[in-house]
Amino acid sequence: MQIIAFDYGEKKIGVAVGQTSTNTSSPLQIIFNKDNKTNWISISSLLDEWKPDLILLGKPLNMDGSHSEIMKKVDKFYKELKSIYDADIEFVDERLTTFEAREILKDEKQDNVDAHAAKILIDNWFNINKEKNI
Repeated sequence: MQIIAFDYGEKKIGVAVGQTSTNTSSPLQIIFNKDNKTNWISISSLLDEWKPDLILLGKPLNMDGSHSEIMKKVDKFYKELKSIYDADIEFVDERLTTFEAREILKDEKQDNVDAHAAKILIDNWFNINKEKNI
């Protein structure tokens, strides 16, 4: 099964891809939004190209598990994704994914940190689903 993950942000969205047959994932790209508007043209193009069976969307929670301030925008993003593309969409807890991505990239350029955070969403999803199958 082909997976795409989005690490939503108001200015940029990190994107990664994964494959369940190999349980692998890779950072793909950053989509830049303009004037506080989501770049749906790039997102639609990406979905048409990769044709994912599953879309993972980072769920921005506070450390105590409550919804963060940006959750309203992520919900809006989720609803729009549902309306433009027919695939299952699942939320994945994104707490500390950006921090973890920065740690992984600490000796490298940090301009791709959001795509690496999206990759971590896929890896976390793999781990959660592996535990469910045991």
